[in-house]
Amino acid sequence: MTRTQPSSLPMVRARILPTVQATVAGNFHQLRFTAMSTACRVDFICEDAALARQFQQEAWHWTAWFEAQYSRFIPDSLTGRINAAAGLRWVAVDAEAETMLDLCNEMVALTGGAFDPTVLPLLRLWNWKAAPPMLPTPAAVAEILELVGWHKIQWRAGAIFLPRPGMCLDLGGLGKEFAVDQVLTLALQHGINDVLVDFGQDLRVHGAPPARAVWLIGLEDPKSPGNCWAALKLNQHAVATSGDYARHFTANGRRYGHIIDPRDGFPVHNGCLSVSVVAPRCTVAGILATTTFVLGPKAGLDLMSRHSGVEGAVITETDCFQTVNFSKHAAK
Repeated sequence: MTRTQPSSLPMVRARILPTVQATVAGNFHQLRFTAMSTACRVDFICEDAALARQFQQEAWHWTAWFEAQYSRFIPDSLTGRINAAAGLRWVAVDAEAETMLDLCNEMVALTGGAFDPTVLPLLRLWNWKAAPPMLPTPAAVAEILELVGWHKIQWRAGAIFLPRPGMCLDLGGLGKEFAVDQVLTLALQHGINDVLVDFGQDLRVHGAPPARAVWLIGLEDPKSPGNCWAALKLNQHAVATSGDYARHFTANGRRYGHIIDPRDGFPVHNGCLSVSVVAPRCTVAGILATTTFVLGPKAGLDLMSRHSGVEGAVITETDCFQTVNFSKHAAK
């Protein structure tokens, strides 16, 4: 398949290149770089030094391509062009982009709209980075909510159209996780079977690290950031965590997080602090983590229980809720 080459790709590669660090100890290789505004880590075992170097280059080059193609912050990315054409014209998409859109469609249906890639206008309205933060009025929320809703998008084979000016796509809700899955698949295609791929603490592992039977993954404590409340032992799983304990503001005595419920347009306020999900793929883990945060513990755990191979834990202000078999992944 011929991959689309975004015009911004050289710029993105030039930005990532100075951050690339590759180290090796014996047959254990570590790759570090910064992409998609996050710290990216790839650890793996490989006896062939030349193969290891080839995989490392392909891993960060692919990630650069993915950012250039789908970042909403890059005007000439596919996402940027789709958003700029809202209310004006259809935008052509290739087969790889259609795979991403199909995945979005599947996840919106799966979560009953609690996950929605068109939520960006609401994220812009609730600007938690503003100083001081401004609370939009209910009328302003209702007005912007008219621009949100996956069902409003029109698409056909090879093209997509956002019918109203101001509508936007944001694939950030699954972008990093999708990239993690793709880089791990790339490792397996190179015959590298013992690997960890971690993009901003959304990660997936296969096999095991040197001299150990499992990868050990710590889960950050939302009540004590920087410390872990649990550790997981994994061989062929992905882990994603969603929470607003690091990004929030307080106004009029109420705490407002950065995660918005696309169904009503307001920040989630259900007592959840963080949700961690273990799943076969990072994309599924990430979407279920964010969706569970929106739905709350009971509905979120019910949603997880309907998926084979998925386990999770929800930390609230007062408790920790877990799926039945979450503890089987816990390190003793």
